[in-house]
Amino acid sequence: MKIFLDTANFEEISDKYVTGLIDGVTTNPTLIKKSGKDPYQVIKSISESFSEFESISAEVVSNTCEGMVEQAQPYLQLDNVTIKVPCTVEGLKACRQLRSIGATVNVTLIFSASQAVLAAKAGATYVSPFVGRLTDNGFDGLELIKSIRMIYDNCYDTSVPQILAASVRSPEVVALCYREGADIVTIPSSIFDKMYESVLTREGLDIFQKDWDSINV
Repeated sequence: MKIFLDTANFEEISDKYVTGLIDGVTTNPTLIKKSGKDPYQVIKSISESFSEFESISAEVVSNTCEGMVEQAQPYLQLDNVTIKVPCTVEGLKACRQLRSIGATVNVTLIFSASQAVLAAKAGATYVSPFVGRLTDNGFDGLELIKSIRMIYDNCYDTSVPQILAASVRSPEVVALCYREGADIVTIPSSIFDKMYESVLTREGLDIFQKDWDSINV
């Protein structure tokens, strides 16, 4: 059970890193744009500062296999960086090429179990089903997680990808993704913070504090 942060903000990562509960980071062009910095420098800075992380994703944006592989080259020199490619014909071709030279690859924008099958065949290290976006479009994002888990568990091949649930929008859905078989959930910092919250926890702490104060007057 692993938690990745879905952000390219260095300060956010640093703040959550000290909890010891974060295992990696996912980024995308939108998050990189919000940082206002050069994509390579953003990934390089995260990689060098958080070498204990299992994976730091760097997404390529070309429409061709050759372009994706070319864009990936600078990132391959960095430790613990995963190349993120889309689940398209060209993306899966790039996945195979990158895996053949030892790169780790996250196949993203997964919206069906059949896409997850193709990503596994292409040698993906991670597959990223978009739970929230699928649900927004009238489908059951959690059922997709469950279907992928069942398919992978029924495979004799032990090298199936890890299921990295993305587009997760509440703490409740985080827990449900794990229940349905996700290996990893990637979430923004705001959702991570909300995972701590419970009115009953706060009420319990208030009671304990009052009782403690009453016997230490």
